[in-house]
Amino acid sequence: MYEFLRSRKSLFSAALAVAVVAALATAGGVASAHPRVTADGLRDLAALSPVIDCSSVTGLDLSRATDAPVTITSATLVTTGAAPYCEVRGTIAPANTIVLRLPTAGWTQRYVQTGCGGECGSSNINFGQAANCPPVVAGQVAVATTDMGHQGQNDGSWAANNPQAQIDFAYRGVHVTSQVAKAIIGRFYAHKPAFSYFTGCSDGGREALMEAQRYPGDFDGIAAGAPANNMVVQNTYHHAWNVLTNLDDNGNYILLAAKLPLIHSAVLAACDRLDGVQDGLLGDPRVCDFNPYTLVCKKAQDASTCLSPAEAGVVRRLHNGAVTDKGDRLEPAISHEWGSELDWSLFVPAAQGAHVGSENFVLAFARYLGFTNYVNANWQLKDLKLTAQGFWDTVQSSSYLSAMDPDLSTFRRTGGKLLLWHGWEDQHISPQGTLEYWDALQKTLGRNAVDSFAKLFLFPGVAHCGGGEGPNVFDVLTPVMAWTESGRAPAKIIASHSTGGTVDRTRPVFPYPAVARYDGSGSTDDAANFVSYTPRNPVRDDFNWLGSRLFSDGYQVKAKADGTQLVLKPATTWLTRKAG
Repeated sequence: MYEFLRSRKSLFSAALAVAVVAALATAGGVASAHPRVTADGLRDLAALSPVIDCSSVTGLDLSRATDAPVTITSATLVTTGAAPYCEVRGTIAPANTIVLRLPTAGWTQRYVQTGCGGECGSSNINFGQAANCPPVVAGQVAVATTDMGHQGQNDGSWAANNPQAQIDFAYRGVHVTSQVAKAIIGRFYAHKPAFSYFTGCSDGGREALMEAQRYPGDFDGIAAGAPANNMVVQNTYHHAWNVLTNLDDNGNYILLAAKLPLIHSAVLAACDRLDGVQDGLLGDPRVCDFNPYTLVCKKAQDASTCLSPAEAGVVRRLHNGAVTDKGDRLEPAISHEWGSELDWSLFVPAAQGAHVGSENFVLAFARYLGFTNYVNANWQLKDLKLTAQGFWDTVQSSSYLSAMDPDLSTFRRTGGKLLLWHGWEDQHISPQGTLEYWDALQKTLGRNAVDSFAKLFLFPGVAHCGGGEGPNVFDVLTPVMAWTESGRAPAKIIASHSTGGTVDRTRPVFPYPAVARYDGSGSTDDAANFVSYTPRNPVRDDFNWLGSRLFSDGYQVKAKADGTQLVLKPATTWLTRKAG
């Protein structure tokens, strides 16, 4: 760990020295007070070219890059795009497939590693909401990703009796990929990256936070979107409740997807104006106190235009989240924010007998991965115990799979920058988990300390990692780069929405708890007509639930593979001690 931190400090010093020398050369021998910075706030770094041929990468000795054998299987020059690059593919033992793209001209000394979603299983580079970052668009960054130790098998069976694959998926795969990628970059350009970044959403957001928590020296800047940091609760109680609470005594669905537009329209009618603008979006859904029972059918009313009492009950329970039969919360309050109803088709089926996404998520996770050293291909949702004891029995695997440790003091101390973001209409991962992590960060490190290295952005009308009715296209990587390289903290992010390829709305999003407020003049579809406003009486989130103690330090353990068994050290985990 400390080697990585010393390496980062040395790297930063070297990069700073290069910038000072350059400034002296261009300013007639007069040193500039600050390194040259572009309009985007990025360091004006010299563009470098490779010192070896692309094909030579396959012969590199990478034995010192990480503690496992590395095999480079191919290195191919790709010239079909606007910016040519060397595509490198290989394996970090035992089974981490990696892919690396190295610009063959104009590399600006930046390395970007991208995360993946779901249970991963493929090494496809996907920038997501970082795709519009100018150095990325220009093909000036070296970039890599990994499948995190397994290939395909989205049903979760890859994890069965394969503890090393579980460890690689939990945290090791991303870390060793960063080590190997940086080693290859250093040999390819004879120059190490001046700055290294990670960006990911969903499980990629969990991977991002896991890096900041377990390996704070790997990356200088991190963008973590809609993080599945509370992975075990997310893929058990959260998604199982989506299905179970919508079944009647005969196992039939109560609420079907045809009613979702009706519910969404009613929510907007009740709450759209609360943020000062009637625009089909809820600026902060938490201030909406919608009552689904107002939609219950009146006498002789057409059933397609209203809800039955049972349907209204389902809507209320889907919003509130999973509970025990005693009323104890099994997940943070507000499982699905008001305003997200159009995307509830993830768990509300179109017809009886259909299988929904939420069911598939839980089965893939619980049968093979969710319970340590337990495999049961016949496990069903009804086997999940909706009790306090069942909860603690279930979340034991959080000790190595989840990323909720709020003690980022080492990441902060070494200059790391973190941009957390989430869409308010996320139908898959509740924004409440990100809000609770943010709250835990501030309680652990102090509000001023957190403000010095981390920002949270919440995007109205945006669904899981994008999509939704609101402005859902934005760049999260450039703000992280600017903050890291020039100290320019992100004051706002401009998001846009397009219809038919034409931008029809832009909107600023400000660091939480500030919100965008219309200034009273001009189009409400123009970001220029909104200002930052911090509510005098901010919403107080209710984090009183069974697992609230998970958002603290000390629960994470190291995992080791022993044959077909996963060994967690220490054996008596924080979770076990706290469960009673």
